Amino acid sequence: MDFELTDDQIELQQVVRDIAAKECPTTLVRAVVAGDDDAGALWRTYVGLDWPTLAVPEADGGTGLTFVELVILLEELGWVADPTPLVATTSQYTPLVREGADADQRATLLGAVCQGGTGAAAFAAADVRATPDGHGWRLAGTAHHVVDGDRADEVAVVAATDEGPATFVVPRAEVAATRLPAFDPTMHVADVSLDGALVPPERVLRQGGEEAIARARHEAVTGMAAVMVGASRRMLELVLAHVTDRHQFGVPIGSFQAVKHMAVDVHVAIERARALCHFAALVIAEGDDRRALAASMAKAAAGDCQRIAARHGVQLFGGLGYTW
Repeated sequence: MDFELTDDQIELQQVVRDIAAKECPTTLVRAVVAGDDDAGALWRTYVGLDWPTLAVPEADGGTGLTFVELVILLEELGWVADPTPLVATTSQYTPLVREGADADQRATLLGAVCQGGTGAAAFAAADVRATPDGHGWRLAGTAHHVVDGDRADEVAVVAATDEGPATFVVPRAEVAATRLPAFDPTMHVADVSLDGALVPPERVLRQGGEEAIARARHEAVTGMAAVMVGASRRMLELVLAHVTDRHQFGVPIGSFQAVKHMAVDVHVAIERARALCHFAALVIAEGDDRRALAASMAKAAAGDCQRIAARHGVQLFGGLGYTW
C-alpha cells in the first residue's frame, strides 16, 4: 500500500492549512469559548468552500473525494482548534447517512448538508431502543456524549430494534439535548434524550445493516483521531517556539538535554499517530478488510499522542497559561 500523498492531496493540505490559519485564529477560538462569537461566520466560510461536502458523493451533490482527503482536512482543523460542527457533520453524521440511506434519503439528507446543514451521530444501540408505532418508529432512551448533539440540525441515532440496529434521523429540535462540561471548551458534547421521539419511515435508514453502521463508525473514530493529531502538532510547534525563545543561564532552554528528550518523545508520538491515521484513512477509502483494526489503532495512538503532548507541553512551558 502506498502511504505517500498525491500531489493533489498535498496541494489540498496546503490550501486547507493556509485558509484555516487565516480564518480561524486563536483570537476567534477564545471569543467562541468566552461566548462572544458563535463561529457562524466561520461555518459559512467553510460552506462556501464546500468543505462540509468533501466526502459526500457527487451523485448526492457533494465534492465526491475520498476519506483520505477528509482526514487531511480534519487534521488541519485540529491544528486550529476549529470550533464549528464540521468534524461531527463530515466524519460522523455524513457516513451514517451515506452508508445506510437509499437514494431518495441521501438526496434529502445529504442535500441539506451540501446547503450548509449540520449533523451529529449517536452510536447508541446499547442505550436507545426503537419500536414500531403506527407507520413510524418510537424511540426511547438517552444517547450519551454526542458530539455537537446540542447544536446540529439533525441527529442520526443508531438504536436497537427487534431486527437488529438501525439508524434513525431525528431533527435536533425534537429531542432534549443537554450540553455537558468538557475539558476542551471548544468541544460540544451532549446527552441527547430521545424519549417519545417519533420517526417517520422516510427517516429510517436500513440499507447495509450492521456492516454499514460499522463502516460509518470506523470513519467517525478515525476522523476524531485525525483532529487529535492536528492538535498535538500545534502543541509541539508552540513548545518548540517557546524553548527556542526562552533563555536560562544564557542559552535557550531547548538546548538542555532533558528538554530535547521530552520534545522528541512528543514528535515520535505524533509521527506514529499520524501514520496510523493515514493508514486507517487509506484502508477505509479502499474498503480494505483491515479497516476496523486500523481505525482502532489510529484511535489508540492518537489518544496516547495527545496525552503526552499535553503533559510535556505544560511542563516545557513551565506551567504558563495552565489555569486558562
